[in-house]
Amino acid sequence: MRTVFIILLLAVLAFGGWLAWALTQPVTPVGQTIVLLHPGYSTRRIATELQSAGVIRSTDAFVLWHYLHHKRSLKAGEYLFERSATSLDVHRRLVHGDVYFHTVVIPEGYNMFDIAQAIQNAGLGSSEDFLKVAASDTALISDLSPDAKTLEGYLFPNTYEFTRMQTMQEMAAAMVKQFRQVAKEVGLTDGHTADLKNTAAQTTDAQSNDVQQTVILASIIEKETAAPEERPLVASVYYNRMARHGVLQADPSVIYAELLKGSYSGALHHADMQFNSDYNTYTHPGLPPGPIGNPGKSSLEAAMHPAVTDYLYFVSNGNGHHRFAKSLEEHNKNVAAYRKAVNGK
Repeated sequence: MRTVFIILLLAVLAFGGWLAWALTQPVTPVGQTIVLLHPGYSTRRIATELQSAGVIRSTDAFVLWHYLHHKRSLKAGEYLFERSATSLDVHRRLVHGDVYFHTVVIPEGYNMFDIAQAIQNAGLGSSEDFLKVAASDTALISDLSPDAKTLEGYLFPNTYEFTRMQTMQEMAAAMVKQFRQVAKEVGLTDGHTADLKNTAAQTTDAQSNDVQQTVILASIIEKETAAPEERPLVASVYYNRMARHGVLQADPSVIYAELLKGSYSGALHHADMQFNSDYNTYTHPGLPPGPIGNPGKSSLEAAMHPAVTDYLYFVSNGNGHHRFAKSLEEHNKNVAAYRKAVNGK
C-alpha cells in the first residue's frame, strides 16, 4: 500500500508540476500573431487554435484550467498576441473579450468608394463587399430618406474601431448610427429646417423640410471647401442659384457622376461638364438625386443655416479659401486673380 501511495503521490506531484509549468511559464509568440476565434468554437477548438499559433504550451492544460473555471465563458473574436504571456494570461484575455480592433479613419467628405477602400486597407474585408452593402442596405435610413438608392451621405465621418468578427452590415450600421446622433444634435432629424431669412432661401422651403435634400446639399458644400467658416457662404451661393431656378454648376457633382460610371480620370476637363448623368449639375437644374459624399457636422449645419448673401459665384484664392462674387464680372476678376496667383507660384 505504501508503494502504491508513493507512486500515486509522485504521479500527482508530476501532474501538478506539469500543469503549473504549462499554465504559468510564459510563451513568446513569433512576432505579431493573430488568432481568429469564431463564434461556436468549442473550448478544445479554441485551445487547439491557440497552441497551433504558438500562444499557449498545452491544449489539455488550457482546457483543464477552463473547466475548473467553467462559469466564465470565452469570447469569440480576433486576438493579437505580440508579448510574452502565460496560459493564465491568455485565458483571462479571452474571458474579458480583449479583442483586437482595427482603426478606420473616415475623413469628412469621403464618399462610399473611399470608405470601402478604407475598410479594405484596415484588413476588414474587401471594398467590393462593403460597396454591396452601401448600395443595397437602404433600410437603415428608410425613415430618414425613403427614396435613397444608397447609404451615401449617411455614413458619418469619424474614427471607428471595428473587429473582423463584425459584418459589413454592422460596420455600415455603426456609421449610420453616428449620423443619426449628429443629425439629432444639430436638429436635422427633429423637423428643423434651414434658416429661411432671405428670398433666395424661401424658394427652397420644400427642400429644406426634407432630410435627404439637406444631406445632398451638405455633401456638395463639404466637397467645395475645407474651411468651416466658408461653408455657410458656399451654402448661400447654392441657395441663391436654386432660387433663380438655375443650375448649381458644382464640379464635385460631375466628378461623382463619373465615379458612378467608373470613368473619372482624376481631373475635370471642359468636355466633362456635358457628361450625361442626373448627377451633373451643369446640365440638370436643382440638386442631384442623391448625396455625392458624406458630410460632417459643420456642412450639415451650413446647409441648414446658410449665410444671408447675394453671392452667386465663388472661386479658390489659391490659399485654401475662396473669393465670393455677386456678379459674373466680379467673378471673372476673381478667376483672373486666382490664375495669376497660381502661375506666380
